[in-house]
Amino acid sequence: MTPHEDHDDHHHDHHGHDHHHHDGHGHAPHPAREDDDVELTYEEARFLALKAMLVETGLITADEVMRRLAVNDLGSPHQGARMVARAWLDPAFKERMLANPKAAARELDIAVTEAELMVIENTPETHNLVVCTLCSCYPRSLLGEPPAWYVSKAYRSRAVREPRKVLREFGMDVPDSVEVRVHDSNADLRYMIMPLRPPGTEGMSEEQLVALISRDSLVGAAPLSAS
Repeated sequence: MTPHEDHDDHHHDHHGHDHHHHDGHGHAPHPAREDDDVELTYEEARFLALKAMLVETGLITADEVMRRLAVNDLGSPHQGARMVARAWLDPAFKERMLANPKAAARELDIAVTEAELMVIENTPETHNLVVCTLCSCYPRSLLGEPPAWYVSKAYRSRAVREPRKVLREFGMDVPDSVEVRVHDSNADLRYMIMPLRPPGTEGMSEEQLVALISRDSLVGAAPLSAS
C-alpha cells in the first residue's frame, strides 16, 4: 500500500501503474462509428485504424468485433446490481463472486468482456473507490458506459489525491475511522465494488435489493439508493 497525502487513505493498484493502452479495448468514452459525420479524436482514429488492420490481416473478423460490441451494449448498472444482490442473499455465491467474478457472472447469464475483473467488498472498516487515472477503463459489460464525471480529468486526479473530499461531494461522509482505498483500473484489470448491505433489508427480495444499488455505488462513489 502506498500512502497518499491523506495518510489514512491508500491507493491499491494490483498491477501497479502499468496502464497498457490496448487501442481495441474501447478507452474512448463514446467509441466512434465509421459512418459518424464528426471529426474523430486521435484515440478514436487510432482505434478504427487498428481494428481495420486486425480484420485485414485475419487476426479477428468483423463479426467478432460486432459481437463484442453487442455484448458491451447490453451492459447496464442492473447487471452489476444483480450480482451484488445475489451475493447479499447467497453467501456461497458471494464467495464464488469474490474468488472468480467472471465465472459468477456466467451463473447469472451475464457475459463479461473485460480481460480480468475483480470485485472488492466494502467492510465496516474499509471503503473502496475505483478510478482510472489515465483514461476511462470501466467494467462496461457490467455497468454500461461510464458517466461523464468518471472520465473527467478532475475526478481522475482528485480521487487519488483527496478521496475523502471527492466522496463528500458525492454525498458520502466517510468516518475517519474507516480507511479509504483507491483502486486504479487499467486495460487488463477492471474493478467493481460490492457495497455493504444496508441494515433493515433482511426481509427484502433480490429484486427489491437490486433497486437499492445505484450505478455509482458499484464503483464506490455514491451511497446506495434510498429504500
